[in-house]
Amino acid sequence: MAARGDGPPQSRRSKEMRRHLLIYLGLVPFLVIAVFPIFWMAITALKQEADLYRMDAVPFWFHLPPTWKNFDFLFQRTFYADWIVNTMSISFWVSAITLLTAVPAGYALARLRLPFAENLGIGIFMTYLVPAIILFIPLARVVSLLELQDSWWSLVVVYPTFTIPFCTWLLMGFFKTVPFEIEEAAMIDGCGQLGALLRVVLPVSWPGVITSVIFSFTLSMQDFLYSLAFVSISEQKPVPLGVATELIRGDVYFWGSLMAGALLVGVPVAIVYNLFLDKFISGITGAAIK
Repeated sequence: MAARGDGPPQSRRSKEMRRHLLIYLGLVPFLVIAVFPIFWMAITALKQEADLYRMDAVPFWFHLPPTWKNFDFLFQRTFYADWIVNTMSISFWVSAITLLTAVPAGYALARLRLPFAENLGIGIFMTYLVPAIILFIPLARVVSLLELQDSWWSLVVVYPTFTIPFCTWLLMGFFKTVPFEIEEAAMIDGCGQLGALLRVVLPVSWPGVITSVIFSFTLSMQDFLYSLAFVSISEQKPVPLGVATELIRGDVYFWGSLMAGALLVGVPVAIVYNLFLDKFISGITGAAIK
């Protein structure tokens, strides 16, 4: 017997289709807003110089044949390939240093029953909120003592000062959710404290580890302020700094090459980021409520 309010199958199917149609129509404005910057970067990167500055034509499409000149200029007349290598190297090392530091720190604060561990964890997280602008002088002194001026290695030293506090707080929340019983069972089976961490706690907390890597990687890729302060040699610059300083000369903007440079780095990172988006959201929200 059909429940009250249920109609024929065709009527229910029509209602379901209308509901989905309304949902997708509501999402269209957000989709346009999200995709438009990428579309704009793509057509600008492929436009000829004369087409970019035509004021009497609709700017949303090509009026002259597309060209690869902007990409050629990027790779032939600048150090763009070096900038990509520098950016990936910085992000890799910052992520590795952050994990090697934040995992034991978060584990100790969450599992070893240290006195004042909760307040210490909050204090570590609060250091993340210190404005970056006021840390220039002490960090410049550290970079100078290590003789890393004008080298991308200086950013490998600087960025963990921001990533480690946040990731420690994040991982501490995840480690608290792991039941003590399974860790004790691992230790009874012969694992030491380190073995239990590596074989039991970390595999269970891997969304938090992934979130920490994504956070460290993206922060290292997008920073401009510190790279501007510590790196001035063209070959040593990361992409955000190199594109902004080498492709804007006085009041001359190389718009085509600027958009090409942003497109080549931004789109692959956005695709990879999207693959781990669910884990990133669960990592952030999970750590926030635990």
